[in-house]
Amino acid sequence: MRIEVIRPEELGEAELRRWRGFQASTPTLANPFLSPEFTLAVGRFRAGARVAVLSDGDGVAGFFPYERHALGIGRPIGAGLTDCQGVIAPSDLEFDVRALLRACRLSVWEFDHLLAEQAAFAPYHAEIRVEPVMDLREGFAAYAEGARLRAPKTIKTVRYKERKLGREAGEVTYTFDETDPAELRRLMVWKSAQYRRTGRTDRFAESWIVALAEHLHATGTGVLSVLRAGDRPISAHLGLRTGTVMAGWFPAYDTEFAKYSPGMIGHLRMAEAAAEAGVTQIAMGRGGREYKDWLKNGEFPIAEGRAARASAAAGLHWVKGAPVRRARSAVLAHPALYARADRVLKTYARLRGMRTGDAA
Repeated sequence: MRIEVIRPEELGEAELRRWRGFQASTPTLANPFLSPEFTLAVGRFRAGARVAVLSDGDGVAGFFPYERHALGIGRPIGAGLTDCQGVIAPSDLEFDVRALLRACRLSVWEFDHLLAEQAAFAPYHAEIRVEPVMDLREGFAAYAEGARLRAPKTIKTVRYKERKLGREAGEVTYTFDETDPAELRRLMVWKSAQYRRTGRTDRFAESWIVALAEHLHATGTGVLSVLRAGDRPISAHLGLRTGTVMAGWFPAYDTEFAKYSPGMIGHLRMAEAAAEAGVTQIAMGRGGREYKDWLKNGEFPIAEGRAARASAAAGLHWVKGAPVRRARSAVLAHPALYARADRVLKTYARLRGMRTGDAA
């Protein structure tokens, strides 16, 4: 196996066709976070973005997109923003993980949303969980009927709130693919406020993430959907799409309309519009949010862990990160712990807001 490491923008047209061919021939690789478009976009804004091109006697055998940080610490491309990671290659490709790390000049490669089916990394799995999906292959009507059977009270309540919203705020309309960049800026304002309100790190305080979202939206890989009532935007969602697969990414809403559950209304509208547009699956990302339990009608396994070579940097990385990873895994694996942690973060955010005079 030959391994050449290049920057994303150095990929040639033949290599990009090969990459897309791997995605088309292996359904589990079809996720937009594994697309060359996502890697190319991240490469525009992240100096450490790289792609290892694996080749054998038959030509290019696979691609390994990653980011290299100080001391040879490696993370998936777009780390912290991606819900699907791995090598883009046929499922039966065999390779030496440590040789791959050596070629990439990595002491460690840590992952948290790795396709668990990728056998080469199996010895490095610390934990396996599942990522929920909305399977739309049978069309929206079939999906909606399944959702009604799984959670009849929930979907009945959402439909009631949508009708109530229409009566009290104006006709409810939905745009699946909104091209106006002003609506994307509105979404980012809402999302930043949500991060602060719930005690999370504000992703959109990072200029490169703002630029990445704007670039993906402008180039069409990012699909911005907007729910309106009486022509007023009340919720929005920026997802990624390649082919027939979408990945949920950044949902947010106007808190003035919170009593109507605009996020839930928006997700059902998104599923309906996506199915009409030829989308057969929406990957919702891992997490303890209860709404995903009744929206999902499928799932796929993902793994968290780290692959490492023997080095001082790898040892230091393990010592520093192991307790945090164990705590995060415990919280994500138990809904009660997740809910408790969520309440603690929200309380902290409120107290911090009181001290700084920011009640958002």
